Formats: sequence, C-alpha cells, structure tokens
Amino acid sequence: MCLRVIRRRITFAGFIFPAILTGLLCFFPAAAQEAVKPTPPPVEEKDNKPIRVKTDLVTLTLTVTDIYGRYVSGLTQNAFAVSDNGTEQEITFFSDTDAPVSLGVLFDVSGSMSGTKIGKARKALEKFIDTSHPSDEYFLISFNERASLIMDRTRDAEAVLDKFTLVKPGGNTALYDAVYLGVQKVTRGSHRKKAIIIISDGQDNSSRYNFGEVRRFLKESDVVIYAVGIMDGRDAASPEGMQGQAFLDELTAVTGGKAFYPTTDVEMDEIFERISLELRHQYSIGYTPKDFQPDGKWRKVKVKVKPPRGLPRLTVRTREGYYATPISDYR
Repeated sequence: MCLRVIRRRITFAGFIFPAILTGLLCFFPAAAQEAVKPTPPPVEEKDNKPIRVKTDLVTLTLTVTDIYGRYVSGLTQNAFAVSDNGTEQEITFFSDTDAPVSLGVLFDVSGSMSGTKIGKARKALEKFIDTSHPSDEYFLISFNERASLIMDRTRDAEAVLDKFTLVKPGGNTALYDAVYLGVQKVTRGSHRKKAIIIISDGQDNSSRYNFGEVRRFLKESDVVIYAVGIMDGRDAASPEGMQGQAFLDELTAVTGGKAFYPTTDVEMDEIFERISLELRHQYSIGYTPKDFQPDGKWRKVKVKVKPPRGLPRLTVRTREGYYATPISDYR
C-alpha cells in the first residue's frame, strides 16, 4: 500500500495553521462515471427542467489530514467507517482519484468592493486556477444589487480571469441571491464534485431571498462553499462588517466549507492555493443506507478513519448529514 502525505502548511499572520478539512455530500446514480473530455467551448444551458434521479446511493467527499494539517492520500477503503443515523453502513463505492470539479465563482461588484479589492481578488484567483485541475469547469456570477450569470459552464480559465478586468464596482449587494443562483447552476454541472468560492465582504442589503431560505437550500444541496472575505480595517470594526463576516462563517459551515479573511496579498494568494489543493486531495465513498426512506427527514452521518499501523492519528471531515429528499423533490 502506498500512503502519501501532502506536505503543505500555510503561514498565516506569523502562525502555521493546519489545512482545513471539508467534504461534500450528494446523491448520484452508481453508474454515473464521467470521462474527462477535451476542452469544449462555453455551452449555453437550454433545458432548465428539473433533473430527477432515482437513487438511494449516498456519496460523501472526504478530506483527510494528519496531526500537522498535511493532506493524506493513498488510504484504502478499509481505512474508513461510516454510520448513518447511528447505524454502521457498508461502503460500496470508493475513489481517491484527483477528480475535476464544477466550480461557481461568485464575486462581489458592489460599491463596498471599490478601490483595490477587485484587483487583489483577481490576482489571488489566478493563483487558484494555476493549481486547479485542468478539466475543472467554471460558472462565473457577479453581483451588486442583482446577481448576474456572466459565464455559464466554461473551461476557459483565462476568460474567467479576463472578466475581472472589466469590473467597475457600484451599487448595493445581493449576496444571498447570488449564492442561490450559484447553487442552482453548479448542481447542473458536468462533474460530480461541486463547489463555490465567494469573493466578497459578506454584506447583503438587496436580496430577495433571506438568510434562512439560503441556509435551508444549502443543506439540501451537495455543494461545498468557501468564502474569501475581502475586508479592510473599517469593515472589521463596523456593525455591517461584523454581520457580513458572521454570514460567511455560517454559510460555509453549513456546507462543510470554510471562510477566510486575509489581511495581506500574500495571505490571499496562499488561501486560494490552499482551497485548490484541498479540492484535489479528497476521497469519495458511497453507500446505500440500510433503512433509507425518502421521507425528507434529516439523517446524521459520521465518518471515521483508521490510520495504517505506525502512523499518528488522522482526522477526517465531511458534511454532518443530508435530507432524505423524496424522488419527486430532486432538483
């Protein structure tokens, strides 16, 4: 057995932080295995009808680290144990491949993001793309007083970056609406792994959806969210800034993601690179719950990892559970 430890530590404000662990949870057919295809041109989505999939296979995306916060790969299926509503389950699907991701990039172009914030965010996003999987696909959404889909399902990373150079911040902030739109688009992505990166100060004052509605929608989805809070000294000290940070913290925690608040350009670059590496060093496991009923109730999931003999304790993180959504309600 080959066990590989990814030696990656992030220096943040003078301290060394362990890598953040995250996971995704989703439903998908057991036979749905996708091959990597040559890079296609942007595709417009013509069919907006709900996608209904008849399956009770539950899949979890896991990130494993050692006591130093380094990513650990090379584990086998036997290293993992999963329980669903307190009942131990048999793992029937396992993968540790470096799989591409359908990624939504949500960037704030409201008045609060004026000055150098947009330029810094673009530079850091370029760092992210440089270390991402070459077959990742992107959905680009900008938002001020309304959320707008700028690019729909593209693998042209340069085109994504070019859009940032045309941004002129102004107006109010509809962050909740942008998150809702982002989840809707990413869930229809080509890849099984799905994630969103929010680039914002977290302040919302123009959305149709409220926080509770967005939170519920996220718990029903299989999308993990990361947030990079672009804030300055005034934001951190203001009531609006603190409220925005609290929202980003809660939003990412619901999905098993993480919010970051860099204070320097170097920290921002490291954070985007860290998110990219995390997405590429994850495991996928699947199981069919022994007592599954599509009753819409919340089911709690717990995963444990047993390190090979001679290795120190390992830590695994994934989503805390899922709603057993009836087939007729699948999006």
